[in-house]
Amino acid sequence: MQKFSIDGREMAYLDQGQGPVVVFGHSYLWDSKMWAPQVAALSDKYRCIVPEFWAHGDSQFAPETTRSLTDYARQIVALMDQLNIDEFSIVGLSVGGMWGTEVVNLVPQRVKSLVLMDTFVGLEPEVMHNKYFAMLDTIAQAQVVPEAIVEAVTPLFFARNAQQNSPELVNGFRQHLASLAGEQAVEVARMGKMVFGRRDQFEDIEKFALPVLIAVGQEDAPRPVLESYLMQDCIAGSELVQIPQAGHISNLEQPEFVSQMLEQFLAKHA
Repeated sequence: MQKFSIDGREMAYLDQGQGPVVVFGHSYLWDSKMWAPQVAALSDKYRCIVPEFWAHGDSQFAPETTRSLTDYARQIVALMDQLNIDEFSIVGLSVGGMWGTEVVNLVPQRVKSLVLMDTFVGLEPEVMHNKYFAMLDTIAQAQVVPEAIVEAVTPLFFARNAQQNSPELVNGFRQHLASLAGEQAVEVARMGKMVFGRRDQFEDIEKFALPVLIAVGQEDAPRPVLESYLMQDCIAGSELVQIPQAGHISNLEQPEFVSQMLEQFLAKHA
């Protein structure tokens, strides 16, 4: 992992491989290791850069000036500037897609192509917004993730049979959630409010003029397939792929399917 200093804090990022640049955005509550299968598959042809969201992985807590995903997108652009990278593609899953579209809004001439996976760039539906904010307030006040929230949140990330099919993946995530404590838990909750309190980008994505692939796990509970169809309807020329037997973290539940999907898309557009 390498470090990039901005606004008084250090952002960690993975930088592996050579070739056209692909910037990967990981999910909320995960880190750069989430993309390990895809980086392994793609880094012989592409330079894979995986920044870690503030308060996640090895990145420090967010600067006080970081109040929104738009602010975070500006920091990603600054990282590209620091690395002297003019053009790049983005592969964003969940919050990675939410800030990925913000990067396209900021520097459309620099983003060659975009993959939006298991994400939604409209407003969080009100019922879920209220539910998530209540959970995040509880975590911030308790400075831990209570067991009831661990057990409620863990299944949201995976396909229905994931506990049987991928027990190590599910149990590892459950243990990670349970381990969050103290200021780390408070800061992760603060970042969650940026994710679930994000702005509506639908008017922006209607103007997109770059190749866009939208992909979603067929069993994604927090970001159901319908949301991906809504985004596809807004983005002219975009493709949509449903990933079988996958939930929210589709790239880890179906790593070979996703790696092949990305290889085919990037071969044409990166």
